[in-house]
Amino acid sequence: MPRPLSRPRAALTVLLAAVLVFLLVPDRIAPGDRHTGGARTEPDPQPLPGVPSGFFTGSDEAGVRRIAGAQAWLGGDSLTVGHTYLPGDRWSNIEGHPALFEPWARWKRERPGRLFVLNVPLLDRSEEGPADAEVRTGLRGGAAGAFDRHFRVLGERLVEHGLGDAVLVLGWEMNGTTYSHRCGPDPVAWKAYWRRVVGVLRGVPGQRFRFDFTPSRGRDAVVWPLCYPGDDVVDIIGMDAYDQPAGLSFEEQVTEEYGLEHHVRFAAAHGKPVSYPEWGLFRNGDNPAYVRGMLDWFAAHRPAYQTVTDYCPHGVWGCGDNPESARVLRRALGPPAGL
Repeated sequence: MPRPLSRPRAALTVLLAAVLVFLLVPDRIAPGDRHTGGARTEPDPQPLPGVPSGFFTGSDEAGVRRIAGAQAWLGGDSLTVGHTYLPGDRWSNIEGHPALFEPWARWKRERPGRLFVLNVPLLDRSEEGPADAEVRTGLRGGAAGAFDRHFRVLGERLVEHGLGDAVLVLGWEMNGTTYSHRCGPDPVAWKAYWRRVVGVLRGVPGQRFRFDFTPSRGRDAVVWPLCYPGDDVVDIIGMDAYDQPAGLSFEEQVTEEYGLEHHVRFAAAHGKPVSYPEWGLFRNGDNPAYVRGMLDWFAAHRPAYQTVTDYCPHGVWGCGDNPESARVLRRALGPPAGL
């Protein structure tokens, strides 16, 4: 989830960034003139046929119901991705519960082809900020099998609820400092632990899980390729890409160190599709230039799925503070013109 950056990020000049974007991406990327609150000058993005899309509207049963509200607001029938998170406070919650899985299982059964995406913490006390030494001990214990039983239970419960084909986003934003499952204290142990967890989950009868490696955009606390655990245990390479820090244009988000362009090049080099499990507005207010840029990026690079984080300050349906961005997103994810 979004959080303040841990250090300033270097950026190229706007002119150089714009030139690089048009050289590197064959399809149009909307010019991301810095958000100033002025009038929109660029055309809206084209619709996203064939790109599975979703809104994160909450983890509980009410969040599942709100998806229908977001879809009614959009019109059409574009939301086919359901995305939620396991609580990371204690191991019993990381194992999952029927109260969480049953509403999502019903939602998935209602329409063939829907995709369920689940973020899975790799350590408990997920947002309590344990010291590096404690994180290192946890990662090494996990790599040695100390937590295998919890992930086995999780896999079995997902299969029991008809969610055995879920995309599992393990240890997301590992390149930052927000979560106890961060990679920085021991990248070698982190990668070994990921591999261990994937092995346990793949051993669950009836599963067809896919595993999504998802850092946050940019350098953050450590460079995220340092945490990549290997092509044999990763199916999708994702990126959480919020509109931050303040003043950074979309072109700079593309070309910054370990930014959007590095992400798609890295995924292509490893033969993996990309995804965007979390994206949305943040430090630059109601910024339709950023939204247009992200939607055009999806159209160019065809992610396995993309999910808008839809609560304030990030959202457009559940947050009334961003009307211009809402209009752009509704044009792209709503019904085709003329319907």
